[in-house]
Amino acid sequence: QVQVVESGGGFVQTGGSLTLSCTTSGLSFADYTMAWFRQAPGQEREGVSCINWTGANLYYSNPVKGRFTISRDNAKNTLYLQMNSLKPEDTAIYTCAAGPAVCAYSSSGYYYAGDFLYWGRGTQVTVSS
Repeated sequence: QVQVVESGGGFVQTGGSLTLSCTTSGLSFADYTMAWFRQAPGQEREGVSCINWTGANLYYSNPVKGRFTISRDNAKNTLYLQMNSLKPEDTAIYTCAAGPAVCAYSSSGYYYAGDFLYWGRGTQVTVSS
């Protein structure tokens, strides 16, 4: 049975930091591209960051570039998102996903092709102004 579980969300003031974790089981973590998505109330889900299976290729959406850092530990089947200089507009439910998707950059930001097959339920991040 595949499990994808996020943790580390919480309440933080503007300018603060949080580190999200995503632990997985029942899937070949090291074989998959991993990504973080977020969805704010009343808004569509958006991709935040993506990392390839080796951890060598990293991708970020324009709103978080320079503030967030994605990483993975294949030995621990865990994905991370270090979030610094948080802003109220970062408030959302953050969800991680795994799959054979391929991420890349275009002139308008990062995008992915293919599928993310496994999704967690998300963790709430709230940034106060």
